[in-house]
Amino acid sequence: MVSLTATENTTLERAADAPMLAQVEKWAAINSGTGNLAGLKAVAGLLADAFAALPGEVRLVAADPVESVDSAGTVNIIQRGDHLHLRVRPAAPVQLLLTGHMDTVFAADHPFQTLKWLEDGVLNGPGTADMKAGISVILAALTALEASPLAGRVGYDVMINSDEETGSQASARLIAELAKGKTAALTYEPALPDGTLAGARPGSGNFSIIVHGRAAHAGRNPQEGRNALLAAADLALRLGALKSDALKVNPAKIDGGGPNNIVPDSAILRVNMRPSTPDAMAAAEAAMRDAIAAISREHDVHCHIHGGFNRPPKPLDAAATRLFELVRDCGATLGLKIGWNATGGVCDGNNIAACGVPVVDTMGPRGGAIHSSDEFLIVDSLAERARLSALTMIRIAERGTV
Repeated sequence: MVSLTATENTTLERAADAPMLAQVEKWAAINSGTGNLAGLKAVAGLLADAFAALPGEVRLVAADPVESVDSAGTVNIIQRGDHLHLRVRPAAPVQLLLTGHMDTVFAADHPFQTLKWLEDGVLNGPGTADMKAGISVILAALTALEASPLAGRVGYDVMINSDEETGSQASARLIAELAKGKTAALTYEPALPDGTLAGARPGSGNFSIIVHGRAAHAGRNPQEGRNALLAAADLALRLGALKSDALKVNPAKIDGGGPNNIVPDSAILRVNMRPSTPDAMAAAEAAMRDAIAAISREHDVHCHIHGGFNRPPKPLDAAATRLFELVRDCGATLGLKIGWNATGGVCDGNNIAACGVPVVDTMGPRGGAIHSSDEFLIVDSLAERARLSALTMIRIAERGTV
């Protein structure tokens, strides 16, 4: 175990002393559900002001348009909130990408809107753990790094997007652009309450399959109809049968149908797929298209697919493993036991890893019950994780690599 130098100690204490709790309370008090553009704009303004304390230029980047299929099968364009981007020292020899998200899963009219203390040191509130606390840790660690003698060796991009909770379709292009040429990346999703990190992750794809049939009278001439609802149900069963150890499939919803005396002429099947490897993802997509072709042929209907695999699988390759081991060793230096486990969840770390950049994507503070009204942040872990992040970046700067 490598002990801390006096300079490192000073840097880490500066990180731990940052006003992170006050920032979390201020930012989490504003609803910023992915669809709440006004709330996102307010939070983005506060974040821009906060990150302006760092060198470099803070900018708000317009979100890419996102397509969505409604219950009638109409493809609509959805507008997302602006993303925050900060670039510092792009010519430095070591280049890092730090990412987080300002959106939450709680809509503007959701009853979960306020913060309260569950007990000493445990704060309950929307987005406290996932992940406004993580954003505060990014700022604390980078502010401390800027005061370190090693700061000149490290350049970085910070990206805080507005749509992570809905799959980052409006920010995926920006993430890929910023990941190019990076030495490593750190993403600030919350760690588990015991500090465990997420290791390998599956990919994830969301699909809306529109089935076009033919209407007919259910009693007079049903044979002339083509039942889109029945075709969608058959397709759901066939896709569900693709489940394996390497692929999770969830046919989640069928929209369509109408009066009992009309053969339904349209339906939309919603499906989520989670492949564990790139090969499983390719096989799943091919199998889905084969199933759709068979349904179209056997039911005499027409099908259109919308959506795709927006989160590629994130296996732990050699470079990613080295980065995890570096974080573990930094934790050991700080008296923290850091481990990691595979998880079924996905995040922006998937997209970063797909660019060939090693990433640890649960560098945020410890917390739990995310995506529920019981969400909580373990406040002591703010300083803990700020120190861990600062030390990890210092050690990468010293090595020049992971």
